[in-house]
Amino acid sequence: MWTVRELMQWTQERFTKAGIDGARTDVEYLLAAAMGCDRMSLYVRHDDVVSPEAKATFRGWVKRRLAREPVAYLLGRRGFHALDLELEVDPRVLVPRPDTEHLVDWLLEELPSDAADGAAILDVGTGSGAVALAIAKARPGASVTACDVSDDALALASKNATSAALEVRLVRSDLMEAVPTPEGGWRAVAANLPYIPSAELDALQPEVARWEPRLALDGGADGLDLIRRLIVQARRALAPGAGLYLELGHDQSQAVADLMRDAGFEQVAARKDYGQIERVVRGFTPA
Repeated sequence: MWTVRELMQWTQERFTKAGIDGARTDVEYLLAAAMGCDRMSLYVRHDDVVSPEAKATFRGWVKRRLAREPVAYLLGRRGFHALDLELEVDPRVLVPRPDTEHLVDWLLEELPSDAADGAAILDVGTGSGAVALAIAKARPGASVTACDVSDDALALASKNATSAALEVRLVRSDLMEAVPTPEGGWRAVAANLPYIPSAELDALQPEVARWEPRLALDGGADGLDLIRRLIVQARRALAPGAGLYLELGHDQSQAVADLMRDAGFEQVAARKDYGQIERVVRGFTPA
């Protein structure tokens, strides 16, 4: 006979001892899902006894979480962006991060609603479809395309688009190589590509190193292999005065800004994430 309070306290201690960051939050998400309620409801049900069925589900998830499987994979979903997108996620794709919301926000700021009708926007390396779907939801007049080299990722992105009732064209492509350039060029290109240097992959948090797909993480020797290629491709395919928005690793903003300037981009700038790391670099083609 375990109450909500007892089960939360016991599990939080186990997670903390195991070195899991955000132990309390993880416990809340898992227990609320097992009980079929929202997280806030747990605080008015502290003295409720957890049913045997809910307890069995919860304990199964706790065991897997102690093996460092991400909570998003356990629950099979992850919320993304202030637009309340609920995405299905599994080990075929990266778990969408709050840091990526900065990339979306910056693009949306510079593509206001009154300029978005008919605008062709491309999300490269879409994974779960998070970036493309957030843009499509915020700018329903835009024509959004998303591409990925992984058939598995595209299958999941398609499922998420259907669930969200959003129209996004999906293309299998190695970066932009197989994506037809629209007449007049792309109005914006966004990408959260693999940017982890190969030698650093095994040192990542276990949730990432053990569970998330290497294809979506490995950026080559210095982490910039795919980013270099995309900058060249985007420069040729963007419309005059259009923007390229790239999410990066914690120490890559200067190198990527230099690459963009060398390719002919103008007004190159960086934006910091919640941890004050320069996480997104943006540049425009000449008008």
